[in-house]
Amino acid sequence: MTEENTTETEDLRADTAEGAPELAEHDRIAALEAELAEAKSQVMYAHAEAQNVRRRAEKEAADSRAYAVTTFARDVLSVADNIERGLAAIPEELRSDERLKGLVTGLEATKRELDAVFQRNGITRIAAMGLPLDPNQHQAMLEVPSADAEPGTIVQEMQAGYMLRDRLLRPALVGVAKKAE
Repeated sequence: MTEENTTETEDLRADTAEGAPELAEHDRIAALEAELAEAKSQVMYAHAEAQNVRRRAEKEAADSRAYAVTTFARDVLSVADNIERGLAAIPEELRSDERLKGLVTGLEATKRELDAVFQRNGITRIAAMGLPLDPNQHQAMLEVPSADAEPGTIVQEMQAGYMLRDRLLRPALVGVAKKAE
C-alpha cells in the first residue's frame, strides 16, 4: 500500500468515525487491546528475565559455597603428600621396632584422619594406575617402555591427583607406557 493510499484510508476512516461513534469506540478499544497485549508481553519477558537472573545468582552462590575451599584444599594436598612420603620411607624392619611403633601409628592415624577430612569435604583421589591416560585428570610426565602394558596406559604415579567434587583440584602426575623397543 502506498503512502497516498494509506492517507486516503485514514481520512476515510476519520470521516466515517465522525458519523458513527461506535466505530470510533471500536477503534479506541482495538488500540487499547493492542497496547494491553504489548504490555503483557513486556511483563512476561521481564518476569522470565528476572527468573533467569535469580537462577544464575543461586547457582553462582551454590558454586561459591561448594568450591570456596579450593585454594585451601590445594595447599593441604602437599601435607597429605608429605605424610605419604614419610610413611613410605619407613623400612619394614623399623616399623616393627617397639621404639618407633608410636611414631608410625601416629603418622598412620594422621593419614586416616586427613583422608576422612578430604572425604567429608568432597575431595577424592583420582584413580590412575593401570588406566588409560585421561588428559582431563592426568598429566603425563614421562613415557616408560613396556612390553606388559598397552601404549597409553598409566604404569607409574609420581604424584596423586585429586578432584573437588566434579572439578579438578590437581592432576595426577604419571608415567605412561609406550611400545617397547
